[in-house]
Amino acid sequence: MSAALDYWPAPPPWGWTADDLDRLPAEGPNGEPDFFKHVELIDGALVFMSPQKRFHQRMIHHLTETLCRQAPAHLSAVDQMDVKLGYRMRPCPDVLVIDAQAADDDDRTFYTPAEVHLVIEVVSPESEDRDRKTKPSRYAEAGITHFWRVENNDGSPVVYVYELDPATHAYGLTGIHHERLTVPVPFPIDIDLGDLPR
Repeated sequence: MSAALDYWPAPPPWGWTADDLDRLPAEGPNGEPDFFKHVELIDGALVFMSPQKRFHQRMIHHLTETLCRQAPAHLSAVDQMDVKLGYRMRPCPDVLVIDAQAADDDDRTFYTPAEVHLVIEVVSPESEDRDRKTKPSRYAEAGITHFWRVENNDGSPVVYVYELDPATHAYGLTGIHHERLTVPVPFPIDIDLGDLPR
């Protein structure tokens, strides 16, 4: 079988796989630097993420730093790392809470659902459908217990908190948080949503 990249820019006949992301080159087909730096695999299709808006970046930084400070020793928060959900599904969530042992491995390029305790997506205009529909259902199917979706409401974050229903394997909304987010799971968390870094 030929390498998947032999077919670029069209997908190979068998489609892209999660493992192909580890073999993407540093440069694009015309020598563009970091061409594949921000790409994820959604249902076998390569999705190139658009540049982040400042709100998006500030929110990722604030959540990652706060969760790292509050997490118990066996957990850690990381940002913009892949989760390998299946053969053709490898999204790159904005923030993850994972096992500390997995976070300590600096050679990792992705985590497995069993290592992930919380996934957070900060919605951008170009990613609304993926962040609101496609990704949550895939995270739930993979058994990731906790999911947060962050929306930008005129410059202020609103966090929608979901928990997996083990009977339906779907997420149920457990709260909508505006100024402050306080939840007991996956560990006690208290976040001032208005205190975004500059």
